[in-house]
Amino acid sequence: MEKPAVFRVPEAIFYGRGSSEKVGAEAAARGKNALIISDKIMDQLGYVSECRTYLQEAGVKSEIYLGVASEPTDEYVAEALELFQKQQCDLVISVGGGSCIDTAKAIAVLATNGGYIGEYMGGKKPAKNAPVPHIAIPTTAGTGSEATDVTVITNSSNDVKMMIKQPAFMPSVAIVDPLLTLSSPKNVTSATGVDALSHAVEAYLSKKAHPMTDTMAISAMKLIVENILTAYNEGDNVDAREAMSLGSLQAGMAFSNASVCLVHGMSRPIGALFHVPHGISNAMLLPAVLEFSQEACVDRLADIGRIFQPDNESLTNEEAAEVAVQSVKELCRKLNIPNLRGWGIDGEAFTNAVGKMADDAIDSGSPGNNPRVPAKSELEELYHVCYDYQFSSETEKV
Repeated sequence: MEKPAVFRVPEAIFYGRGSSEKVGAEAAARGKNALIISDKIMDQLGYVSECRTYLQEAGVKSEIYLGVASEPTDEYVAEALELFQKQQCDLVISVGGGSCIDTAKAIAVLATNGGYIGEYMGGKKPAKNAPVPHIAIPTTAGTGSEATDVTVITNSSNDVKMMIKQPAFMPSVAIVDPLLTLSSPKNVTSATGVDALSHAVEAYLSKKAHPMTDTMAISAMKLIVENILTAYNEGDNVDAREAMSLGSLQAGMAFSNASVCLVHGMSRPIGALFHVPHGISNAMLLPAVLEFSQEACVDRLADIGRIFQPDNESLTNEEAAEVAVQSVKELCRKLNIPNLRGWGIDGEAFTNAVGKMADDAIDSGSPGNNPRVPAKSELEELYHVCYDYQFSSETEKV
C-alpha cells in the first residue's frame, strides 16, 4: 500500500437471529431516555412497540418519532431534533431502513454540535463534540447504513441530496437481526438487495479500496449473489434472509471505508429530483455504469465475474469481466428492476433535469472514485442511456 488506510466500524455489532433483543441492555449502558426514529410502517408491523418493550424491561424510557415518510430530508431532521430536545432524550435508536437510520445519525450529531445539517457537508463544519449514542437496527438488507459514517439528507429548499461523511456519524451500535427483514415485500427485497450489491461492487472498484475493504466487499458479494434470488422468491427463507443481512452489513463496512463511485453519484440527484428511493435508483443504474467503466477495471471486474461463475476456470480476465456485467444485467432482469422510464419518470422532465443532475453528481465527489471518471458530457449521455436501459436484449423492463 502506498499510504496508510483507515477502517472504521461501530463500537459494537450484534447480528443473527433474535439479536434485536440486545437493544435494551445496550441502551441502558448508554442512556436513560431514548428517542426512537422510525416510520408508520415499522410501527404497524410491531417493531417499534417491540423495541419499546425491550427498553422498558431494561429501565430505559422512550419517545417516538414516526415522521420519516420517504428519503430523509432536513425537515425530518429538524422535527425529530426538536422532539429529542423537548423530551430531554440522551440517546437515539433507529428502527427501519436507511432513511430512518440516516435521520437518526443527523440527530445524534446535531444534538451535541448544533447548527444546520447541511453545514456538515464536505467537512465544512466538523463535528467536534462526540455525538449522543445511536443504536441502529435495520429492517432491510440493503443500505448498510448501520455500519457507515455517512448520512444522506435532502436539502428541501434546492432538491439536493447532501452526502455527509464524518466519523461522528457512525452509529455506536449496530444490531442486525435478519428476522426483522422477513416482512420486506418482494419489491423492497429486490431493490435493497441490488443496493447492497452495488455497495460491495463500488467498494471493490473504488480508487480508495484497500485490503480490508476488499475482504469485506468480496465476502458481501458472495453472500448476496448466492442468496438474493432465494430471498426474493422465498421471502420466508430465514437462511437466505440471514445471508443477505450479513452481506448488506459487510458491504456497508466496505463502502464506508473505501467510498462509493459513479452509481451513487448519479443516483442521489435522481432521488432528490424525482423521489426515487435510493435502493431502486442504485439498482437501475448499476449495469449501465459497469458497462461504462468496464475497460478501466477489467481485472477487478473479472474477480466479480468469477463470483458469479466460480466453477468456470477457463475464463480470461476480459471474459470474466464481461461475465460480471452480463450477470448483473441478468440478475436485475430476474428481480424485475425497472429502468427510469419504467419507474414512471416523465421523459421531458428527465431531459430537462439532466444538466443539473450531472452537475450535482460531480459536486458530490463520488464519480471521482470511479475507475473511469466521466466528463460532464459523458455523465449526461449516461443518464440518457439509463433512462431507457434494457436489462435484457429480449425484454425491455417496465
